[in-house]
Amino acid sequence: MKDADSKSKLANRLNRIEGQVRGVSRMVEEDRYCIDILTQVQAVRAALARVETELLKDHLDHCIEGAIVSGDAEEQRRKASELIELLGRATR
Repeated sequence: MKDADSKSKLANRLNRIEGQVRGVSRMVEEDRYCIDILTQVQAVRAALARVETELLKDHLDHCIEGAIVSGDAEEQRRKASELIELLGRATR
């Protein structure tokens, strides 16, 4: 994370997502209509995807860029390998 403001915004998003998940759990307990529950599950997944995108962007802007600027070939390979492994897990 690059700064306290970004970290705070991300924490706020995650707190909202946590509230959404609790709401979905309540909907299940209350035997709400399946489509309504599924709609909320999709909303949670979309919100998590936005958090993931923001974290990935931050990683590219700071960690990856830092490795490139450093000129350290080993660090560059390590950062590239981490990213490739992460993206590979997403497709499983």
